[in-house]
Amino acid sequence: MASQVSEIPSSSPLSSNKDEMRPKADFPPSIWGDFFHNCPDKNIDAETEKCHQQLKEEVRKMIVAPMANSTQKLAFIDSVQRLGVSCHFTKEIEDELENIYHNDNDAENDLYTTSLRFRLLREHGFNVSCEVFNKFKDEQGNFKSSVTSDVRGLLELYEASYLRVHGEDILDETISFTTNHLSLVVASLDYPLSEQVSHALKQSIRRGLPRVEARHYLSVYQDIESHNKALLEFAKIGFNMLQLLHRKELSEICRWWNDLDFQRKLSYARDRVVECYFWALGAYFEPQYSLGRKMLTKVIAMSSIIDDTYDSYATYDELIPYTSAIERWEIKCIDQLPEYMKLSYKALLDVYEEMEQLVAEHKRQYRVEYAKNAMIRLAQSYLVEAKWTLQNYKASFEEFKTNALSSCGYAMVTITSFIGMGDIVTPETFKWAASDPKIIRASTIICRFMDDVAEHKFKHRKEDDWSVIDYYMEEYGVTAQEAYDVFNKHVENAWKDINQELLKPTEMPTEVLNRSLNLAKVMDVVYKEGDAYTYTGKAIKDAITAVLIEPVTL
Repeated sequence: MASQVSEIPSSSPLSSNKDEMRPKADFPPSIWGDFFHNCPDKNIDAETEKCHQQLKEEVRKMIVAPMANSTQKLAFIDSVQRLGVSCHFTKEIEDELENIYHNDNDAENDLYTTSLRFRLLREHGFNVSCEVFNKFKDEQGNFKSSVTSDVRGLLELYEASYLRVHGEDILDETISFTTNHLSLVVASLDYPLSEQVSHALKQSIRRGLPRVEARHYLSVYQDIESHNKALLEFAKIGFNMLQLLHRKELSEICRWWNDLDFQRKLSYARDRVVECYFWALGAYFEPQYSLGRKMLTKVIAMSSIIDDTYDSYATYDELIPYTSAIERWEIKCIDQLPEYMKLSYKALLDVYEEMEQLVAEHKRQYRVEYAKNAMIRLAQSYLVEAKWTLQNYKASFEEFKTNALSSCGYAMVTITSFIGMGDIVTPETFKWAASDPKIIRASTIICRFMDDVAEHKFKHRKEDDWSVIDYYMEEYGVTAQEAYDVFNKHVENAWKDINQELLKPTEMPTEVLNRSLNLAKVMDVVYKEGDAYTYTGKAIKDAITAVLIEPVTL
């Protein structure tokens, strides 16, 4: 188990009077009520399923069929991916792109094709050079004037630049260059190009959640004149089939949550089980990860309850035995806890015991041990924050950041997401994940810093709570906006780290690394306009509605 850091005697000078010190939590209730407790009655009928299978073979043949030129091939693969059905054709797409990477002469391609080729190859880990864009610049190093009139090309260049890694100055430049030009022309464009541009400026492909983006692209793709009818129908049916599976999973989780009755018994905590499921769905949406999603959702929900216990209700006196009980991970520790803490402690142990039973037949209990250790480290970092708050201790920015990266919980969530991933995950995967690898650290930085900026900017913290932003402002004597700029730069650098770590050859299978990529995407969607998790903002409400409530019209 993780090393114990919380053995502080309860007679410590930090001892606090319960009535005086108990924080006042006031989180909004869940906006979903019992909407998700029952699954829709409708099922996909046999005829539709048969049609789906036939269309799947049709699309498969089109992916591998020779096409007039590489532009057509790239555009078709891009549509397959953006409509959210590429998981059915992983090998076929990989083979086609490998062929394009080795055999396609990019020198003759226009801006649209060059940018699309670059993005698709980078998305699949091929280390294509950013120097391919130099041909669109003049002798002074500026983009040629002809580039600004090619809106489709500019849009692709914009999307491609989000795949940049460290040292690619040309792609750093293109983000602002393309953003400025696309913002200027969007109002004058015809639909559907106008919609594609305005949506891209709000949400790039690289940082968007596949299910949310697929739902949006379905509505746009059908209005693109050159759309492929078979692909469109296949994607629509597939979206609805997956939505039904996701709804079944969520209704099962909502019933589990309802039985715990935390909304009533632990009224200080956020009731966000639907949002927790959306988070797990962001990590992996594919049908084969159904069990993983359910396990991950329960763990995220429990960590949210534990976070609120530390941050929004418990006194320091109560948190010492609570942390100690989590470290020891034994049901007999429950006797030393106050009544309200017994509820979350027992539920926590039950969730992990259920996980152990689910993986036992495959002899994968070792995975749950790693997940437990990660949860213990999370609780320990929460206790450090509680101690600092009570002591009114102003840590240095670096000291605060080190603990904050641990207390954001993303390392724990990533490790837990591997439990339900089948044979692709091995003991080596968990050893690697526990060693703080660069890609997990990068997604953790994105999580922590986006959360801190959102909370500070939108005043989502209690007045006497200090965030990492406050520490930075005080230590370096800067304004809030200057601090936001620094933190956003850290976020951008972390995205470059993620892009770099996904280039071949990779340290771990891409499917393993994609968990960190996808969890970073969740942050980009949920925290860009404030803390939409705690306050169920428009971003997450619209995304949940699109992905889990409204089926696509066939």
